[in-house]
Amino acid sequence: MLQRAGSIDIAYEEAGDGPPIVFMHSFPLNRRLWSPQLRALAGFGRCLAPDARGFGQSDVVPPYTMDQYADDAIALLDALDIREKAVFVGISMGGYVTLALWRRHRHRVRAMVLADTRAGADTEEAREKRVALARTAKERGSAAVADLQLPGLVGKTTRQRNPTIAAEIRAMISSAPVAGIVGASEAMMARPDSTALLSTIDVPTLVIVGKEDVLTSPAEAEALCAAIPGSELQIIPKAGHSPCIERPAAFNHTVSEFLSKLPTP
Repeated sequence: MLQRAGSIDIAYEEAGDGPPIVFMHSFPLNRRLWSPQLRALAGFGRCLAPDARGFGQSDVVPPYTMDQYADDAIALLDALDIREKAVFVGISMGGYVTLALWRRHRHRVRAMVLADTRAGADTEEAREKRVALARTAKERGSAAVADLQLPGLVGKTTRQRNPTIAAEIRAMISSAPVAGIVGASEAMMARPDSTALLSTIDVPTLVIVGKEDVLTSPAEAEALCAAIPGSELQIIPKAGHSPCIERPAAFNHTVSEFLSKLPTP
């Protein structure tokens, strides 16, 4: 589906009815990453999975910032006349966006799931890697970005035992607009350090990480959880940076347990 939200058209999928649950995808993927969740979690509410601007079928237009991605999510909810607080589920870059949502729109946040993400800003080394990745996108296209990104996005067990999943992720990256990849890379480089924000989070929060995640390690997830009052941590075995698609049954079970314990809105 396509919805005018603010100044752009945002593509999204939805399933279910009830309290809103919004799924924010990772870089440089799209809403299809959340297909297993929309099917499995629709009984808990109205599940919405948008394409971030510059990805999937959403408009490919600047500005690209974490704050803008967060504002786009709220604009989509407003356009759909969803005014109540939502649960936001963000993985990797989607986690950065979820933290931006807390910083800018906390009155719209009912609860959060932060998967395979971190609060800190990029290190100098990370920024250099993003500059190189953006250069690759411009010079060689999205398929070349897929070659570089895939080993970090998928755990060792998945690559060995379920190459179909790796192929799905490769296809998503290869279809990403170059301008969206470059814009998101610059947005992640420029994102603020959200570490000081964590102690202000006073809504139910679940932190998830794949045990084989080499980009945001379980140790980082433990530190993230420790900094958020009352949050809980779940480590998913035999999964890397994308447990929602690598181990969807385990991911869905973890999230459904969390959702079932939330106070009635």
